[in-house]
Amino acid sequence: MTTPLTSVVPEGRSRGGVIVIQEAFGITQHIVDVCSRFADAGYHAVAPHLFHRAGDPVLGYDDLKTAMPLLGTLTSAQIDEDVDAAVAALSDAGIDSGNTSIVGFCMGGTVAFHTAARRKLGAAVSFYGGGVEKGRFGYPSQLDAAGQLSTPWLGLFGDRDTGIPSEQVEELRNALSQVPVDTEIVRYPDAEHGFNCNDRPAVYNEAAARDAWSRTVDWLGTHLQVSGGGIG
Repeated sequence: MTTPLTSVVPEGRSRGGVIVIQEAFGITQHIVDVCSRFADAGYHAVAPHLFHRAGDPVLGYDDLKTAMPLLGTLTSAQIDEDVDAAVAALSDAGIDSGNTSIVGFCMGGTVAFHTAARRKLGAAVSFYGGGVEKGRFGYPSQLDAAGQLSTPWLGLFGDRDTGIPSEQVEELRNALSQVPVDTEIVRYPDAEHGFNCNDRPAVYNEAAARDAWSRTVDWLGTHLQVSGGGIG
């Protein structure tokens, strides 16, 4: 089954590629906007549609009744297949794995972490990715997978995220202290889960989102093999 991809190409020459991994609500307008923001920063952004096997729904942010069973249908093997399809699409566009990054939000943050452990890419960023102590989708916990990290990884978390306690975040920081690639964890004291999504006013935190976005773009610029010069 072919993975549908939302693709946004920058004007002019690309600085590299970004695989954008969705939240639990599908390829929402916010995820499309994130792709556009990466394109504005000079990156070819591709978002694989992880719910395509279930009809590719896009859910409202208050529709957890539908979202949770839908998440339960996802497997790590399916997710990896979809991520690899996005890597292949960027490769077809002339962007190799060293110039490819992955950035995920919520469940996508979990996927970004495990992709960073499974594949050697240029960079990875997780916004409030769960599954730190207990694995999700058939992946091991992030604590158990930490030693396999082969892609530079940045983790962004909110201290008010009730699903990812700060104690777990600090456990993860400790688990990553000996890995052979760059890692960084940033905690935002006043931020909740979903703080980056400006379409969710109940949880959006403008200051944290602005800082996290700046750090994300800097992380990509630092770790991707091509920075500024551009590729065809």
